[in-house]
Order: sequence, then C-alpha cells, then structure tokens
Amino acid sequence: TITLTLYGQFEISVLDELPCERRIKTYWVAEKRREEVYRLIRPRLDQGEQAFVIYPLIEESEELDLRAATEMAEELASGPFAGLGVGLLHGRMSDPEKREVLDRFRRKELAVLVATTIVEVGLDIPDASVMVIEHADRFGLAQLHQLRGRIGRAGQEALCFAIATPKTEEARRRLEAFSEIEDGFGIAEEDLKIRGPGELLGLAQHGLDTSFRAADLLRDLELMKRAREEAFELIAKQPDHPLVAEFKRRFGEQFELARF
Repeated sequence: TITLTLYGQFEISVLDELPCERRIKTYWVAEKRREEVYRLIRPRLDQGEQAFVIYPLIEESEELDLRAATEMAEELASGPFAGLGVGLLHGRMSDPEKREVLDRFRRKELAVLVATTIVEVGLDIPDASVMVIEHADRFGLAQLHQLRGRIGRAGQEALCFAIATPKTEEARRRLEAFSEIEDGFGIAEEDLKIRGPGELLGLAQHGLDTSFRAADLLRDLELMKRAREEAFELIAKQPDHPLVAEFKRRFGEQFELARF
C-alpha cells in the first residue's frame, strides 16, 4: 500500500469511523490468571451473552506447547462453562459441519464457540460480546485486531482477553499495542514499527528497509509525499532531466518490480 501510494499508482480514501459505536475493552492477561478470566465471563454468559474462545491450532504440538482446541472445548464444557452449550469450529471440518455449528451459535443453542482463526473475517454474531484469545502471542497484531472485530457488533460493551506469557520482546510489544490501541490505523502503524516495512523496492515483506539512507516511513511520510509530487512535476516538465537518468541507473530494476 505504501509503495503504491508513494509511486502514485492510486489515491487512498480514509474511512476512520466504525459502522456502529463499538465499545470493546481489551486486556492482556498472563497465562497463570487464565482461570480468573473464565470465572469472570461466566456471569455474562448466564445472562444470555455469547463468547468466542480462539486457539491458534487444532492439534497439540509439543514443540509450541499449545493446547488443542478440540481438547479445550471439552475441558470448558465440563469445567467453567458446564451447563452451557460449547461448540467447536475449525478449518478441517466439512462445510456442512461448519454451517451446522454456526447456525447453532446464531440460534443461541451454543453460548461459547471454540474456534481457530477461521472466524477472523466475515462472521456477524450480534450477541457475541466476549472473546478470549488463547496463546495470543502466537498471532500477528493485525490478526489479533481482526479477531477482536467479531465481538460487540451490536454496539454493546464487549470484553476481549488476550491470554499469553510472551517469550520474545516483539511478542510483548504486539500484546501491549493490542491492549492499548483500538483503531485499525493505529494498529497498522504500530505493526509497521514492530515488524519493519520490508523493502519498498524489493522482495522482503518485513524487516528494516535499506532503500532509504535517512528516511523513516512513519516519521517522514508527509515529506516523502511532497518529494513524490516534486518528482512527478519534474518528470512532466523535463523527462530527460539528468536526475531521471540517474534514478533509472540506480533503481531501475527495483522500481520495475515495485510497479509490477
């Protein structure tokens, strides 16, 4: 997006308002306090609200030390959510199975839906007002924000709990940003700071960009836009200007890749 904007391929219209008033409070909770979270949300479910519990995998992995969504659905149904309907949704289910589970959730036959990121987009459950994201440090920042968008869609106050004890500084920064920033533009900017922009004139999609010796994409974006305007004006008036030839000599191959 930055590349296409800077190189004039399209203009961007900014939509910075939500379709309805969203009131989502987000909390980052350490793994040792997991049981407290489930005890806290039980009364809301008893009052007819619904919840998503998100897991990054559907099978246990010894390497990542993650609990499988299938096992946890059973634990929740027999433990903190006993007596409530608990369903399971993941990508390996057949389409008819997925539809059946979602229909039961919409009809409120299920109070809790344990799911993988299959629910990340395109799902509208108005009464879903609670989300618990297990092992939240395994998700990217944009993905966390997308998941959070599944709750509070009817304008009610919603709660989102990101449960994780991160082992890396980058994961810690992601969770801090997720719990503090509500809007997608702020999330995108913070993600850019954490991951790096990648190469605007190359193949790398994240990390530090060595294309610019001094410019910082976030700090200097307006300056770079002004420089772009000046460059377009120069090319329009003097297409054979020496600077044009020098640019092609230095960056011709990378620029063609960016245009592609």
